[in-house]
Amino acid sequence: MKPLHISQTAWYALQATLQLAVVYPTPHIPCGRFAEAGQMPERFLLQILRTLVARGILRSIRGSDGGYALAKPPAEISLLDIMEAIEGPITSHYRCVSWQNDVPQLLLWETCEEIVDHARQQLAKVKLSQFVGFTDVPGAHRMPNDLRTPI
Repeated sequence: MKPLHISQTAWYALQATLQLAVVYPTPHIPCGRFAEAGQMPERFLLQILRTLVARGILRSIRGSDGGYALAKPPAEISLLDIMEAIEGPITSHYRCVSWQNDVPQLLLWETCEEIVDHARQQLAKVKLSQFVGFTDVPGAHRMPNDLRTPI
């Protein structure tokens, strides 16, 4: 069975926004600091962060002491928001144009559309705030202390 595919770009976006949710409402964090904490390549992460800013997920602060912060509280940002900001709308990629008279194909298409719609609904329900505040989980990787302190 093939697992659900989440691109490396989307995974880094999820990691970065989660790191920012953990320290929210810290004013901002420089790209390099959380690239290092999440073991993500800084140049690639910078492109991802810019996309997230353009889509309204993050805000950027310019200057030598600049960085990135969540544009909204973690409870208002869903996994769907982040995934679609990076990957575009989640769809089944199949069209039903030539199947009007082919009932089995039409039913298959409708089923696939329902599955995609259900997945979108589930991703929309999961907010970043649901991942924040778990400090006593045995074996959990913790955010470095320097990320938790405001700049």
